[in-house]
Amino acid sequence: MVPVPSFLARERIVAAPGFNRWLIPPAALAVHLCIGQVYATSVYKTALVEHFDASLTSVGVIFSIAIVMLGLSAAVMGTWVDRNGPRAAMFFAACFWFAGFMVGALGIGTGQLWLVYLGYGVIGGIGLGIGYISPVSTLIKWFPDRPGLATGMAIMGFGGGALIASPLSGRLLGAYDSGYDSTVAGSVASGHAVMLLFLTLGIVYLCFMMFGAFSVRVPADDWRPDGFDPSTVKQQKMVTTASVSAANAIRTPQFWLLWVVLFCNVTAGIGILEQAAPMIQDFFRDGADSTVSAAAAGGFVGLLSIANMAGRFVWSSTSDVIGRKPIYMLYLGAGLAAYVLLATVGPNSTVLFVLFAAIILSFYGGGFATIPAYLRDLFGIYQVGAIHGRLLTAWSAAGVAGPLIVNAFLDAEGTPGELTAAAYRGALFTMVGLLAVGFVANLLVRPVSEKYHEPKSRTAAEPERSRA
Repeated sequence: MVPVPSFLARERIVAAPGFNRWLIPPAALAVHLCIGQVYATSVYKTALVEHFDASLTSVGVIFSIAIVMLGLSAAVMGTWVDRNGPRAAMFFAACFWFAGFMVGALGIGTGQLWLVYLGYGVIGGIGLGIGYISPVSTLIKWFPDRPGLATGMAIMGFGGGALIASPLSGRLLGAYDSGYDSTVAGSVASGHAVMLLFLTLGIVYLCFMMFGAFSVRVPADDWRPDGFDPSTVKQQKMVTTASVSAANAIRTPQFWLLWVVLFCNVTAGIGILEQAAPMIQDFFRDGADSTVSAAAAGGFVGLLSIANMAGRFVWSSTSDVIGRKPIYMLYLGAGLAAYVLLATVGPNSTVLFVLFAAIILSFYGGGFATIPAYLRDLFGIYQVGAIHGRLLTAWSAAGVAGPLIVNAFLDAEGTPGELTAAAYRGALFTMVGLLAVGFVANLLVRPVSEKYHEPKSRTAAEPERSRA
């Protein structure tokens, strides 16, 4: 594992008595709002297609590689993050994310698509994975009384990253390419402008992520919120006060059922996100031209980001009241219905199209934010960060499956700029089937068998810091 310099050590960031725990969410948001930029890649996707003279699928691979590396790095580094604490994790995440933009910019500038795969995809993807899981277990530790709220705050920023990155990217592309006008349908930025965009975003994100890294704190071993009694945690059938290690968790059927749940929910949402800006233009095409401008399409991406972000906070907080299993029945069941309506009714009205897409993305975001609390309920807090990291391999698989399904259908139907709503129908109904599979998997989740529980003597003897 990567050695940690002393100035990043967990021992250096233990909060002093009286520390206000509400100062921790801003540190988490500083990281997640930056790495959430990955959801705004559709803003410059068409520019990269033209710059590299490539297909939608080959450019979409950039996004897929980044998501694959997110899940793999989260799985591999989850235990390391738990052991060394959030400052070290956020610091290394910032370095990898910055380096990914720099190498990606080099690839765009030299016309080498493989360098964009390596930079933004592989190197940046590692930063995504480490940065994504770094604040989660820490916030659960700071908010043991409201784990759904905690994970919603931790992950809300990731869903909202595109809310900032989408309009910012449009403005920067216009500043770097005088011939590009985001208000004009069909206007496409130059590859040089996208290269300068990557350089700018990399530098800006590095600064904000370092702020998060050096402002985060972890609670002392004996800290508890005022008025919180740990004995009151187990109030629902699906909530345990026992502990399951990361090694044992992956041996349980519950882990793999949740893996399927996350995979299906993410695949269904990620296909829309990766194609969001071109999708709304294609759905409302009048002959060769779309009635939706590039600026409006960028605004749609921002709106989806709001829905994604709001869903992460609102739905995960709601799960503290109604439980994790019922909330996933909502995500998957109502999401299935929304997809059917998007495919059948959506092309008739931009208002309905945006409404159904926003509902789907709110459930997508809610699923991400609730899964750490679901894991905490089933496996305990002992190694929840490492378990969460391993489960995110489902995101890796979905990062390939979602864009591949959508782009494969679209490539078979025609060329970018000429597609219509009908070209998307096969992909959308495929997502309906996936959500049905996830719904059944969630119904099968039961409490974890006691044979997988860790002895209380072992978890009590192990330093609390390995679980913060």
